[in-house]
Amino acid sequence: MKDYETFSNFKVPKSSRIILRLDGRRFHNLSLKLNFEKPYDIHFYKSMIEVAKDIFREFSPLFIYTFSDEINILLSEIPFSRRIEKLNSVFPSLASSSLTLQLKKNFNKKNHNSDFSDFLISFDSRIIPVAIEDVYSYFKWRQDESWRNFVNSYGYWVLRENLSKEEASEKLNGLKSSDIHEYLYSKKGINLNEMPTWQKRGVALYKKKKTIKGINPITKKEESSFRNFLYVDDELNIFDEDFFKNLAII
Repeated sequence: MKDYETFSNFKVPKSSRIILRLDGRRFHNLSLKLNFEKPYDIHFYKSMIEVAKDIFREFSPLFIYTFSDEINILLSEIPFSRRIEKLNSVFPSLASSSLTLQLKKNFNKKNHNSDFSDFLISFDSRIIPVAIEDVYSYFKWRQDESWRNFVNSYGYWVLRENLSKEEASEKLNGLKSSDIHEYLYSKKGINLNEMPTWQKRGVALYKKKKTIKGINPITKKEESSFRNFLYVDDELNIFDEDFFKNLAII
């Protein structure tokens, strides 16, 4: 019967960097069920950061970038002997279980009446092999998508104050970002440039070094050493190549 497992030995290529992109499945329904604040809910944001931390602790990737319901994971060493079936099943299942726990914790703090009786969360997963020189381009592409999502989300939910779903979507269709900026500022006094950076550009997780000072037990003198720690960067600049070169990713 083992022969029926036709795809079990398919593997990602050795010659590429591997990115896994996890996307929340039907999170629109989730936002309705838990009554997310619009356009951004701080409790959901904090929950997604904890999910990314759990993935980092479990698999030690090079870099994670997340915004909205999306998590992009740049792997250094490929686990599970590079088997595609394993990568595309274990990572999203870990994210799903982690997010379930985090939302229960964070939304019970927010609203003790949150109903988790039929609470199901799932992510889909895709594998993106990229050349090292294309890593920056990939994450710049995703950060650009974060910005588009940010502008459109604010525009949509302001329009929804007076319009139906269909009318709001139709009015947004074809508008430039600058037009939405102007509309929000003129109608509501909302300056998108003053919104939190994590909403505009997403959040990155990566390792940084910090200096640890201590007393050498032999020499009895104070000495410094360096330790890696997981850093959550929620004040990202617009990605450029130097950012990734400084992290020794490219």
